[in-house]
Amino acid sequence: MLTTEERQIYRRHLQLPEIGEAGQLRLKNARVLVVGAGGLGCPILQYLAAAGVGTLGIVDADQVDRSNLQRQILYGPADLGQPKAEAAARAVKRINPLVHTEVHSCRATLGNVRELVSRYDVVVDGSDNFPTRYLLNDACVSFNRPLVSGAIYKFEGQVSVFNYQGGPTYRCLFPQPPSAQEAPNCDATGVLGVLPGLVGTAQATEALKVILGIGEVLSGRLWMFDALTFQTRTLKFARRPEQATINLDTANTRDYADLCGVGVRSISVAELHEQLESGHPPFLLDVREPHEYAAGHLPGATLLPLSSLEKGVATLPKQHPVVVYCRSGRRSAQAVERLQTEFGLTNLLNLDGGILAWEDTMTDAENNVSR
Repeated sequence: MLTTEERQIYRRHLQLPEIGEAGQLRLKNARVLVVGAGGLGCPILQYLAAAGVGTLGIVDADQVDRSNLQRQILYGPADLGQPKAEAAARAVKRINPLVHTEVHSCRATLGNVRELVSRYDVVVDGSDNFPTRYLLNDACVSFNRPLVSGAIYKFEGQVSVFNYQGGPTYRCLFPQPPSAQEAPNCDATGVLGVLPGLVGTAQATEALKVILGIGEVLSGRLWMFDALTFQTRTLKFARRPEQATINLDTANTRDYADLCGVGVRSISVAELHEQLESGHPPFLLDVREPHEYAAGHLPGATLLPLSSLEKGVATLPKQHPVVVYCRSGRRSAQAVERLQTEFGLTNLLNLDGGILAWEDTMTDAENNVSR
């Protein structure tokens, strides 16, 4: 039964015959896993919490960065440097203290995804990379969980619901992951700040429909939105039996190789700074795009964009240490993995946190000196 307080909070839901008290109890008893507490995850968590979803699992390994504040509305300046999953859980509690949160300050990986997905009724994907999307899809197939998926790029967004009541899966729509060169990267290209709010709210809507069993769920349909024209269209797609049965046990694990950390060694900002001050500095390789490099780079760094890595690999040292960096450390990790697996280089280190971590650390050091 709902408490008196719950009836007061959810009165507008109770007035809807499609929901009523029985539906609100379904929301109260539901367990939803939200993967990613960034641009998409923030509105997803905000509206699921306000709606009274009883338990929200929050998966995110990142910390709140100043550049997040443009679109990640659960956070403010006071949250800078805090683990996102923890900061998001605090925000959820402010929105609705009746909602229970389960914090997972980690990435979803092949090593933990079974435990994560199996504990929840619905999975909502707010991640920003293809390996995670394929991993979550395959886990949802393994445990027969519906997957509410969203994605954004610059001014465009899309939403669909996969593996719902025997419907198509993510692989039915996208059988093969794109290559690292083909995959769009919001970290490099930017995104309109309001866009994830629109797309994430649509995802929260679909998650509520799935839990309540109402309306026409976006299963077998891909909803697409263009913020510049404010036009929407819906693409229908069918279940492909050969793709729909792929799960964690039958998938090619290379589809989520970026999540496995295979052989990618890292170096911290402090360690790099110490080496640069020594008499034997490492070779610095910047794998961002030219416009990013022009806006600011580490002194002496060589530019070789991830999108054209193979064109300049012959110019890289084979014995001398090479520190690879990008904006946040994600593209550089992909670059290290490619250079190791495709070209056999063994002298590579990925700068943990990228140039953002470098700038933050150097700024803090300067402030401490000025005090």
